[in-house]
Amino acid sequence: MSTLTTKTRTTAGPLHGRRGSAMPLYRLAWRNLWRQRRRTILLVIVVAYATMAIIFFWGFTDGFLDSVMNGQARFVSAPGMITTVSYHEDPDPENALPEIQEFVEIAAAIPQIEGVAPRLEFPALIRSPYATEGVQVRGIDPNLEDRVSNIPANIGQGRMLETQGEVVLGTDLAEKIDVRLGERLAMDAASVSGPQATGLIVVGLVDTGISIIDETVVLIHLDDARSLTGIATATGLALDIPFGQEDTAVENLRPRLGSGVEAYSVSDLLGALQEGLAAERAQTIPLGLIFSIFAALTVTSTVVVSILERTREFGIIIALGLDQHRLSWLVTLEAIFATLIGYAVGLVLGYGLNLVFNTWNILGPLFGNLYGDIFSAFALSDEIYAALRAEYLLYAGFTLALAGLFATLAPAGRIRRLNAAEAMRTE
Repeated sequence: MSTLTTKTRTTAGPLHGRRGSAMPLYRLAWRNLWRQRRRTILLVIVVAYATMAIIFFWGFTDGFLDSVMNGQARFVSAPGMITTVSYHEDPDPENALPEIQEFVEIAAAIPQIEGVAPRLEFPALIRSPYATEGVQVRGIDPNLEDRVSNIPANIGQGRMLETQGEVVLGTDLAEKIDVRLGERLAMDAASVSGPQATGLIVVGLVDTGISIIDETVVLIHLDDARSLTGIATATGLALDIPFGQEDTAVENLRPRLGSGVEAYSVSDLLGALQEGLAAERAQTIPLGLIFSIFAALTVTSTVVVSILERTREFGIIIALGLDQHRLSWLVTLEAIFATLIGYAVGLVLGYGLNLVFNTWNILGPLFGNLYGDIFSAFALSDEIYAALRAEYLLYAGFTLALAGLFATLAPAGRIRRLNAAEAMRTE
């Protein structure tokens, strides 16, 4: 009789034995998910929502910061630029491009580049009858500049320059030197052949609402810039690149340029601003961490409620022979399976949502209408797209790892202390 009893315990089913194979627990945990569909669906929904929310949170945050960078680039510089390495390090007109037509053709062959505009930038003095001011002048082609810059679209008074002999100023700069539309000013510059000067008529005033822009903008015709500096080419070629494709376009362009000529992306052109935005992103990390902890606690609370509902069931299982240790693993496995399903669903929904906002400019007009003054202060355009980055998988995974840890420490710990007799009397 004793021998028979020993054999029975040795060959018993999955509910018996502490050291038996773990595979029966996996199967039992998987079956339990679908035996209580309502409970499982609830947990999957909670996990999927948390995962989707985290992915969208970071996609929107990164997309918004990228939009700030892109908006600033189209006011201060351009989405991309071709120039000489020497000019990038020392912005002296003498370090200008050796010629431009070849580089225009090279840039036009890059799929992500939609336009090229030559620029000739140089320091100069502008003089009205009342004041003199040192400025950085930008010589442009009026027919091409609006492809790479938002300044032409922000002429508050007058119009954009069209021909030689005209100048466009920022409103604050015009007020500083006390000059108005239709009035003349003198511009002095150091040419490669000696000092040069010319007279220009103010035809437009730029009013962006951004002090750094309105205080510094000076646009003249490219041919006037060439006459003043003695440079026959340009200091750089500004590139029109769609939002989000700047780095890709520049990487494709660089190998095709000759020695001494380089392509720079918006991050290279606005290094200080990029560092500031990186600091802003770093400040959102604690917020994202707090969000992840709350999401993990929400998942854990759902598991705890599930365990409280199943106390009587667990008491019966323990009475049938499954010890508390293996029962806690069973519950943990159920939570892991449901969490993985919810994680997969959340990834699809989260990246799908980000893909929609990455493809269509839905957020830009929405926030532009709500916060128009703030957008102007940050030099934002009406284009805001969500970002799509693989690292969001890790952010969401970290949340689920926290949920798994909490589920192991709290619900599983409760099961290990469960008394079968008391549990079976629970209603």
